Amino acid sequence: MKIVLAQQNYHIGNFEKNTEKIIYAINEAKSQGADLVVFSELCVCGYPPRDFLEFNDFIDKCYEAIDEIKQHADTIGVLLGSPARNPVFHGKDLFNAAFLLYEKEIKGEVHKTLLPTYDVFDEYRYFEPAFDWHVLEFKGKRLAVTICEDIWNINDNPLYRFSPMDKLMEQQPDLMINISASPFDYIHEEERKSVIKSNVIKYKLPMFYCNAVGSQTEIVFDGASLIFDKEGNLSKCLPSFEEAIAGATLNDDGTIEESTVDNIKPIAHIKPNPLEYNPKLNIKGIHTALVHGIKDYFTKMGFTKAILGSSGGIDSAVTLALACEALGKDNVRAILMPSPYSTEHSVNDAVKLSENLENPYDIIKITHVYEAFLSTLKPIFKDLPFSIAEENIQSRSRGNLLMSIANKFGYILLNTSNKSELATGYGTLYGDMAGGIGVLGDCYKLQVYALAEYINRDTEIIPDNIIHKAPSAELRPNQKDADSLPEYDILDKVLYQYIERRKGPSEIKELGFDAAVVDRILKLVNSNEYKRNQFCPIIRVSPKAFGVGRRVPIVGKYLS
Repeated sequence: MKIVLAQQNYHIGNFEKNTEKIIYAINEAKSQGADLVVFSELCVCGYPPRDFLEFNDFIDKCYEAIDEIKQHADTIGVLLGSPARNPVFHGKDLFNAAFLLYEKEIKGEVHKTLLPTYDVFDEYRYFEPAFDWHVLEFKGKRLAVTICEDIWNINDNPLYRFSPMDKLMEQQPDLMINISASPFDYIHEEERKSVIKSNVIKYKLPMFYCNAVGSQTEIVFDGASLIFDKEGNLSKCLPSFEEAIAGATLNDDGTIEESTVDNIKPIAHIKPNPLEYNPKLNIKGIHTALVHGIKDYFTKMGFTKAILGSSGGIDSAVTLALACEALGKDNVRAILMPSPYSTEHSVNDAVKLSENLENPYDIIKITHVYEAFLSTLKPIFKDLPFSIAEENIQSRSRGNLLMSIANKFGYILLNTSNKSELATGYGTLYGDMAGGIGVLGDCYKLQVYALAEYINRDTEIIPDNIIHKAPSAELRPNQKDADSLPEYDILDKVLYQYIERRKGPSEIKELGFDAAVVDRILKLVNSNEYKRNQFCPIIRVSPKAFGVGRRVPIVGKYLS
């Protein structure tokens, strides 16, 4: 039996385009001589549909799409993901389901059992877990079909009480098929491979695993679909961050002709989060995910042009380079807005960057705008000393200028704040925290530097001076980030232990960090949740990003 995986980029709620993609892949699989073509989780509607699932009309359109698709499932089997209505009165109204289509009919339906409610996932909000388990019969084979999380309950600390594959094994299946929407983060691909291999080793069955690809606002799916033979050898790995339609031939004895020995370790040897922060870990994958995150956000929203404030600093430089790669240099406009405290070399660095990238740029001095604000506020400010209020006026002046140009010419403002800044509240609401999408909001400062080095891997794009000068907001004379924050080499490590690894203050101090510094950093993180709550969506590249995957109270007292 030849089984083809269709790894595709879907658009949530775009039923017409999603159906066209699926039908195209069916025809391509037919041309490859496939018996069965497999699609990803909830491919019919796109993942994650979230509260769209609460609309009957949305579910009706899912069924209408399946009716259209099944007309093309004539000589080939089609396994795809879609919401399915629950015919039982008790429980939630929907299942997260997989449908087997063949001979222009729905031949079978299976439901997801394990519904994740952690990090970016909230599936139990919408779906009822499966309450029966059965293999699907197709062309003499017994298919054990599972959906994403169903195969993840296999490590030493399981989240769920049982695994659906244990139930399906009672029916003596011939192979496992898993349809997934498994997001990217910089460690997840290796963990995913290990989980799949662990299932193969445990159940002694081949596995065909189809993952989604493409970005859905914050969440980036990297594809990298996999096929393993029954011995746990890797037969095929589809490309990361690309659409692909490819498969392998399963022999009757469970072997796969294309299998090769691999070095993938089972899950017991994989640590979900590295013990120590490594800013260069999988920087290539982070770079690619960010480029795809920008590109898909603009494409799926119908936007074409971006704007950003270019300061001559590392964050705006990396954001500008990523945006030019994602959208094309002519579609990204940089605005340089020097204030009375901006250094000449910062302006020159920003100009040099745009010259290297060949993107359009403008220089708008904000001195007169800033002075007009101060003059207007003089009766209220009187002779009070210079403070953060005057600093923030500069930032908000820039934000207003950027948004005015964006409104006038139809640009979308890219936010350039990094994760270290967002964690500690080192940013100005309605100023440098403005934007439509946060490009670097899930990258700590040292990761931003690593991205700059990666961008410069073949030639100098980001000027060397931007990379090596001391970071500064330049909102007062001789200002440096280190005046307000611990050095990034310390700050990022503490933040990583607290945010990614969820370590408390005592545990972090036991790692050798200064107690007062730890307390100060954690207080900054927790007391600035109100700022992050007003921030734009962030492209997620880590195991724990700010935004939909991290929910903490704004008014909480803990550590603040």
